Amino acid sequence: MINTPAIENTNVSSFGQMPTPTELHATMPLSDRAFATVMGGRETLRNILDRKDKRLFVVVGPCSIHDPEAGLDYARRLKALQAEVADTMVLVMRVYFEKPRTTTGWKGYINDPFMDDSFRVDVGMERARRFLLDVCEMGLPTATEALDPISPQYLGDLIAWTAIGARTTESQTHREMSSGLSTPVGFKNGTDGDVSIAVNAVQSSASPHAFLGINGQGTVSIVRTSGNAYGHVVLRGGGGRPNYDSVSVAIAEQALAKAKLPTNLVVDCSHANSYKKPELQPLVMSDVIQQIKHGNRSLVGVMIESNIVSGAQAIPEDLSQLKYGCSVTDGCIGWEETEAMLRGAHQELLQRP
Repeated sequence: MINTPAIENTNVSSFGQMPTPTELHATMPLSDRAFATVMGGRETLRNILDRKDKRLFVVVGPCSIHDPEAGLDYARRLKALQAEVADTMVLVMRVYFEKPRTTTGWKGYINDPFMDDSFRVDVGMERARRFLLDVCEMGLPTATEALDPISPQYLGDLIAWTAIGARTTESQTHREMSSGLSTPVGFKNGTDGDVSIAVNAVQSSASPHAFLGINGQGTVSIVRTSGNAYGHVVLRGGGGRPNYDSVSVAIAEQALAKAKLPTNLVVDCSHANSYKKPELQPLVMSDVIQQIKHGNRSLVGVMIESNIVSGAQAIPEDLSQLKYGCSVTDGCIGWEETEAMLRGAHQELLQRP
C-alpha cells in the first residue's frame, strides 16, 4: 500500500475543526421574534416579485460588517426609518460577512473576525450568527451575499434575501446552491456588464440540481434541490459603464422575456452604476424612482451601500484607530445622506400610478 501524505494535500498546512451547523444552531437557536422576521421578510419579498405588493424593496447597509457594535447601531437607525417609509418601501439590511477579493485583502468578518490574519473562521461564523440574530430580533430582515457554499447551512435560517455577486453568477457551484436556498436570490450581471450571464443563472437556479454539500451534522452529502422560483437579475453596471438607464433596463427586460422569465429587475446603485463613487448613489436611485413613476413595473428593488459615516478607511495596524461606523471595504454614503435619499424616494413613490 502506498502512503498518501506525499501525494495529496501537499499545499495544505492544517485542517482546523469547525462546529457543525446543528451544533451552532443549538448554541444560538432561532427565537420566535427572529423566526417571524425572517419568514415575514421572505414572504414580503416574494409578494413584491409576484406583483402582489407594489412597494419597492431596498437592500441597504454597510458594504461589509466588521464592527458588530456599529452594525447594530446602524440596524437600529434603519429599523426606525422603516416605520416612516413603510407605505412605499421595504427596507432589508445589507449584512455582508464574506468579501470576494480580486487578488488579496481582508476577506470579511467570517473569514478573519479579528482582522489580524489569524483566520478564526470558527469564531467568525459564531459571531456572524449572533449578529444576524440580534438584527432579526429587532424585526429587521437581512440580506447577504452567498459566497461560500457551506455558509448557508450555518446562517441561512436568518436571511431573507440573497445576492450572488458578479464574480460568481457564472459559477455552476453558486447556481446549484441558489437552486436550494430558501430565499429569493438576486444574480448580478457580469463585471463586464453582460446581463445574459445573470439571465442564464436565473434559469439554471430555477431547475432542480444535485451536488455535493454538507448537511446539518457536517457530513458530506448529495444535496438534491427542487429549484428556486424567485431568482431575479441585479443590474450593477460593468465594463466601466452603468446600466440602470431606461434603455439598459428595457434591454434587460427583453432578455428576461425571451428566456420566458419574470421581468424582475433590481438596480445596484453602487459599483459601476455609480462609477464606484458612493456619493453618486442618490442620483442612480433618483433615476430609478423616476422610471417607476413613469410606469415601469419591472424595477422591483434597489441596493445601496450605506454606513454611519461616509467613505471608506484602510485597516490600520492598531485597530483601536479604526473610525467608528466607517467601511473598511468599498466606500459608502453616510447615514444622513441615506435618510435623505430614502425619505425623498418615499415622497416620490407616494405619487406613483
